Amino acid sequence: MRRPVEGEVHVHYGQIYVESDPDSFGPGLAEAFAGQSAGLCGAATPGALWLNTGLHTGDVGFTVEVHDTAPPLDPLWEDVVEVSFRPASADSALVQWAGEDSWPLGLEETDYRVRYCASGMDRASEKDTRLDGEPPLDRYLLQFWPAPPERDRVLRRTSRSAAFWHDYARKLPPPPTPAERAEAERRARLAEETAERERLLAFERHRWGGRSPSATLRELRGNVSGLLEFDPALLHDLDAAGPAIQRAVARCAAHRACEAAGLTALGWVADALTALDEDRPLPPPFDDDAGMWHALSSDPDFPDRTVGRAVPPERPPFQPSPSSAGAVALSPEEAATWVAGPARAAARRMSSSPDADPAGDRPSSPPPDSGPGERGMFVIVGPPDPSVRLSQPHMALPAVSGAAEPDPLRAAVDAVYAAVVTYGEDWPALLSEIRSLCTGPCDGA
Repeated sequence: MRRPVEGEVHVHYGQIYVESDPDSFGPGLAEAFAGQSAGLCGAATPGALWLNTGLHTGDVGFTVEVHDTAPPLDPLWEDVVEVSFRPASADSALVQWAGEDSWPLGLEETDYRVRYCASGMDRASEKDTRLDGEPPLDRYLLQFWPAPPERDRVLRRTSRSAAFWHDYARKLPPPPTPAERAEAERRARLAEETAERERLLAFERHRWGGRSPSATLRELRGNVSGLLEFDPALLHDLDAAGPAIQRAVARCAAHRACEAAGLTALGWVADALTALDEDRPLPPPFDDDAGMWHALSSDPDFPDRTVGRAVPPERPPFQPSPSSAGAVALSPEEAATWVAGPARAAARRMSSSPDADPAGDRPSSPPPDSGPGERGMFVIVGPPDPSVRLSQPHMALPAVSGAAEPDPLRAAVDAVYAAVVTYGEDWPALLSEIRSLCTGPCDGA
């Protein structure tokens, strides 16, 4: 025989537990005692024991013994029950309320018979709370020994407290069968997965201006995310406009970006815009990114124009719907218990209940290209700073190369976004014109 626990332990809300499932917070009160006739040691939930004490709050005498065979029953114990228990892992422990402290028990993953003995429950219940320095009121012995499973039993009942808990347990419905428990777990997982999908879809609709994107938009590469911050509705309109209008928008955006940056006076840029208008491949140096940037930086007529950052409009933050907040409706019995046990998450759910616990006599209070071959990168933390000035020619050239993308929708998106950052603070005027192109021609393009 060995004693992994001996001395005094602290109880709160008249509870202490044995836990062995690392993936569980433990059962609720009704779950622990469902279908039992013995109300002091709840063993209806696999891998856990719920132990009731007479004292509400304070230290109680507590011993845990592990035997090889059934030990004799000491006649000095006033209330005694037996249950069957099988640890869910090799990490069984005696655990205080809310996990404030624990003691490893070293139980094997096998079937045990458990005897829970108590003395002084009524005296402790009447005192309710034991303060430091006060004499002990109640004490408990928890014994384990290997044995095949059998029904719980009340071996001895003396106290009114034990009688109350036996009566409570006998009024509970039987626990779910393994098949019913598995089905309940399946339905709970399905509900969680459905709620998460709905939350992700709601966030996507919020990000896309209240509408879900088409599969084409969702899979489109390029500067979709950039343009999305400025005008989600425009992306939906471009998607629906068709290839001809998408090409017209791309050409127009490239023209407007180059005009704003002063690039149309450069012959090699003008040649590229003409190629776009005539639906021809872009001429050199636009056939190579490095060559394009080198041509810009080495051109003696390089226009020295800057613009402030384009700052997207503010949008309201995403607010999940109340239905996806994970609210759980509690049964009257659960609400009445006002206990947390090892299930701290359950305690938070139940904290809104003003009711007293089942015992009735316990209080309800709980507890940026600088030259040929060189590249630069800005890392921006927080919102864009509108006081930062950017080179418009460098912002505009990607509108030309973007407008030549083989996919007309991507061409429109990439060219428009490049034009937005080229316009900087005046981006709303650009997008106003671009929106009109979804139903009309682009003048001057």
